[in-house]
Amino acid sequence: MSLSFRHGMLAGVLLIVSLLGGVAAHGWWLLEGLVGQSRESNQHALKLTAVVQALAERTVDMERSARQYLVLGDPVLRERFDEHHAQSLAQLGQIDLPELSESATAWRQLAGQLHDGLAQGQSAEELQPLLAALGALNEDIRRRSQRWIEASNARLLDELERQRGQLQQRLLLALGGALIAALLMTWWLIRPVRQLETAIGRLGGKDFREQVVVEGPADLRRLGQKLDDLRQRLAELEADRERKLRHVSHELKTPLAALKEGVALLAEEVPGPLSATQREVVDILDHKVGSLQRQIESLLMLNAAAYEACQLDVAQASPGQLLADAAGRHALAAQARQVRIVVEAGEGVARLDAGKLAVILDNLLANAIDFSPDGATIRLCAASTPTGWQIDCIDQGPGIAPEDVRRIFEPFVQGRRQAPVPRQGSGVGLSIVRELVGAMGGRVDLLPGETGAHFRVELNHAR
Repeated sequence: MSLSFRHGMLAGVLLIVSLLGGVAAHGWWLLEGLVGQSRESNQHALKLTAVVQALAERTVDMERSARQYLVLGDPVLRERFDEHHAQSLAQLGQIDLPELSESATAWRQLAGQLHDGLAQGQSAEELQPLLAALGALNEDIRRRSQRWIEASNARLLDELERQRGQLQQRLLLALGGALIAALLMTWWLIRPVRQLETAIGRLGGKDFREQVVVEGPADLRRLGQKLDDLRQRLAELEADRERKLRHVSHELKTPLAALKEGVALLAEEVPGPLSATQREVVDILDHKVGSLQRQIESLLMLNAAAYEACQLDVAQASPGQLLADAAGRHALAAQARQVRIVVEAGEGVARLDAGKLAVILDNLLANAIDFSPDGATIRLCAASTPTGWQIDCIDQGPGIAPEDVRRIFEPFVQGRRQAPVPRQGSGVGLSIVRELVGAMGGRVDLLPGETGAHFRVELNHAR
């Protein structure tokens, strides 16, 4: 059973939180342990310092009592010596470090000899070496205790540095794991989203040929399946629309051809001479039949353009050369109207559908020539942009009426402003332009201008 989008996101978040949370918990546990060790070491160091200090003070008291007893011989001083001796032994008993055991044993021996010497009535000269040695032992115990405290602090710092290094390694590993998990989750989730985006773009461009396949989370795969069902339904509707349009056009063209032939026979007076009124009616019929025929042909052209928009043939081409070719195709029409076509194109090539761009240029140029006054100039420009190519068609005609601007690209819409010469347009040319430009991933706009019409086609780089 595959994960859904929601479950996948939850699993990814939990994995990342677990990695980073585990490192944070481990770091907190290490910190607590180091704080406990530091507290214990400090307490031991304070206790040792206090004991050594007290031992040194008791030793001084013992030495003073001993000297006074040797001089005065007062039993109270002897008792005071014994009392200080007992207190010193008690202080010495609180030192349980192996590093100080040898010095503590020597101190006990010297203190015992001093005690026995006083009891045996030895002289000050005989006991002086013992008193000096006892003081030296006190200094040795102080130095050893200080070295032990320094060594303990150094061990604590070393342990802190070691744990810091381990924590750093674990943190880097956790961050790396979290980054890998995030990248995997991103790839797992972004890939189907991009597939959906691509599929929707194809459907928007009326490309129903390729099946919609979405990989990844189960719910996104189900969405892809529904989108594929929609693709099939749209393809059926599009095929049905085209089929009906062909049928309707065929059904209309058959009686229209017979009607046109009949009107032609009447115009040629085959059944008999026509009166002036009858001739006027025949001319009206001929005009309407021709108009209806052009409408049907325009409808077929629009349908063909919609079909062609789904068939892209992208290749390397020179926009400047395509503009020059389009100007050449319309040279005779422009010459008949004494209209000059100026091509301004930058150098370079682009990946585009040259056939569709040729149709786009033909429709824009045909309109520009029809609406340009005699002796006018039409500018056909192409320039490279950071995102693709920009093509402009600018004429000097009457332009587009403001009320027609929003709907000028809609099918069968003809502007209110008339061309200088009669034309048989059907109003689908700009609709075909919009259809083909959209198929190539671009856009076409009518830009404002003081005179004439300015159409701009923007084409993105095709891939």
